[in-house]
Amino acid sequence: MTWNIRSLRDDRSAVVRILQTCAPDVLYVQEAPRFLRAQSKLAALARAAGLVVASGGRPAAGVALLTTLRVEVNAPSSHLLTKTPRLHQRGLATAELSLGDRRFVAGSLHLGLDADERQLHASEIARWVGAGPSVIAGDFNEGSNGPAWQALATGHQDVGAAANLATFSTTNPRRRIDTILVPADWQVTPVSPLEILHESDLRAATDHRPVIADVVGWGR
Repeated sequence: MTWNIRSLRDDRSAVVRILQTCAPDVLYVQEAPRFLRAQSKLAALARAAGLVVASGGRPAAGVALLTTLRVEVNAPSSHLLTKTPRLHQRGLATAELSLGDRRFVAGSLHLGLDADERQLHASEIARWVGAGPSVIAGDFNEGSNGPAWQALATGHQDVGAAANLATFSTTNPRRRIDTILVPADWQVTPVSPLEILHESDLRAATDHRPVIADVVGWGR
């Protein structure tokens, strides 16, 4: 599951209810709390949702990875991407995650509003994630035809492509700018938030709708 929670500036209780209902094994967070008691607030959110903070948060400029205890976490890292003058600092949270005998690199990202910066950061993210199996997810701030999205989608499948559900904004959903990119040979079933969540909670929690996917097969 990936979700931009807008620094918990809206209805935190709705955020918790949604996370408890979805119960993801891995949660990719964008706009985690970044300032006063940032890591404590992120850890408290994780506890309320039955998760732990695996990587990121304030050290990764507000992107994070949260997991259940059944996920093995190795090499957690927080990376700061190249800073563009007068624009927000952007980051990447990564970790090597294992479920059973399957291991992959997870990368949580939040690309910016400037197209040139997004392309630069996409190339940096690809280097940090590496060439092995990876699941990259987050807020791309561009559509699936955008160059940064396309660059990161190489060798992956876009779990939101088939349904093409808008993720922004919750009150007036018009654009699909958030997704989960999984290895091309994985078998994944997308889950529509509207099938399991209340519209009132989606509108109250934050300005993005989550992207949820159920991995049903790992390929070869």
